[in-house]
Amino acid sequence: MTKTVRSRFAPSPTGPLHIGGVRTALYAYLYAKKMGGDFILRIEDTDQARYVEGAEQYIIDTLQWCGLTIDEGPECGGKFGPYRQSERKDIYHQYALQLVESGNAYYAFDTPEELDECRTQAEQNGQAFKYNYETRQTLSNSLNLSEEATKAKLEAGEAYVIRLKVPRDEEVKFKDIVRDWVTFKSDQLDDKVIFKADGMPTYHLANVVDDYLMKITHVIRGEEWLPSTPTHVYLYKFLGWEDSMPEFAHLPLILKPEGKGKLSKRDGDRLGFPVFPLDWVDPDTQEVSNGFRERGFLPDAFVNMLAFLGWNPGTEQEIFSREELIEAFSLERIHKAGAKFDFEKAKWFNQQYLKEAPNEFLLTEVKNILLEKGITRSDAFILSFINLFKERAVFIKDMIEQGYYLFESPKEYNAKVVKKKWNSERKPVFFEIADQLSALSTWTAEQIEVVLKGIMEKYALGFGDVFQPFRVLISGEAGGPSIFELTELMGKEMVIERMKAGFEIFDRMTE
Repeated sequence: MTKTVRSRFAPSPTGPLHIGGVRTALYAYLYAKKMGGDFILRIEDTDQARYVEGAEQYIIDTLQWCGLTIDEGPECGGKFGPYRQSERKDIYHQYALQLVESGNAYYAFDTPEELDECRTQAEQNGQAFKYNYETRQTLSNSLNLSEEATKAKLEAGEAYVIRLKVPRDEEVKFKDIVRDWVTFKSDQLDDKVIFKADGMPTYHLANVVDDYLMKITHVIRGEEWLPSTPTHVYLYKFLGWEDSMPEFAHLPLILKPEGKGKLSKRDGDRLGFPVFPLDWVDPDTQEVSNGFRERGFLPDAFVNMLAFLGWNPGTEQEIFSREELIEAFSLERIHKAGAKFDFEKAKWFNQQYLKEAPNEFLLTEVKNILLEKGITRSDAFILSFINLFKERAVFIKDMIEQGYYLFESPKEYNAKVVKKKWNSERKPVFFEIADQLSALSTWTAEQIEVVLKGIMEKYALGFGDVFQPFRVLISGEAGGPSIFELTELMGKEMVIERMKAGFEIFDRMTE
């Protein structure tokens, strides 16, 4: 019987979610949906010292904005809950004790000061201290203490942690979907703490126990967790769950634009782009970090861009609907090498989505931006405006910036066009255009085109002699959308007023 694919996204609420984390969630979601399986959100909040207020809600809000619908999680529940590790505290202790009883883990009573001294001595000898098969023989733990002494310390309430007992001189080998076979020597590992003095499990134990109990079939996570995987393999083995161990897929890093090193908030600050999906307000400093959403990215464009940071479909296609992404996605086509982040490419994705978005879809947001500026227009006007300006825009706000002159007088006029095209011979031509436009009984792009082209033919002038100065007269700009459709949208009254005002301004500019 084929097992149902169950992938999970298991972030820690220690701050805002980096786009690398969102990509991990995206790949886990795409794979689960591709295989007809379940996508689970689990909040790994065992590290209470690093817990940040608001971070969990930020994670949930991000997934919702990206359209990554979870099948089980803290808010929607599920049969394998609870889905916050802090609410599963009692579950982990029994497995830690099971490992101690089977001889695969042990109590360690070393104080922080004693471990600091061990590190200092190792550094003085040019080495890095590891709590492992060599050093554990001389440290304060239940492997060296008698059973009675260990029991006495426990009964006295002496602080302890539980460490995994990693065997000596073994080879740990596991298959990774992205990296193929990966091998570690057990002598490279240390005896990781799996249960802390505060009564909480560490990531390693909680992660493995939860993945087993929640029947996770695929662990998709960043490559920074690759060195931890041998510890997890041992935990599955020692707990008797080796046959239920999930498949692993370790994702490449998202790199700085120059290609060296992991992309960080500092890079975004330095180069002027966001690295978080949504705006984040630091609860301590109130510092605001910008997000892709607030910068103006459409969620589907953001998701499409993220999908290509480490994966490709094996075809030339770059623009994918959500359904197409699910259909095309495969873990086998994830790259081993890191993916350089390119903000210009990210903007290109947004531009493509904006260009293809239904005007009705953009209407509300454009209206809201205009309302913030104290501008109201009919829905019909705004829809026509969107249709004219979205072709050249990267973000929705760009449309309003590019077409601002539809809502207020031009701030300036293109001096190069005015000085080149405006002279005593041309003035009568544009006076006649104004007269003919004023006389139109039907104000349509077609009728406006007839007038302008008729004038061109009458005076044997080229397009640049008529259309470009006319555009500058009514908008101040030398370029833009279709001049005929733009003129129709402006309306007769505005166009004639702009032309008359423009005549005087052009005269002053060419004196």
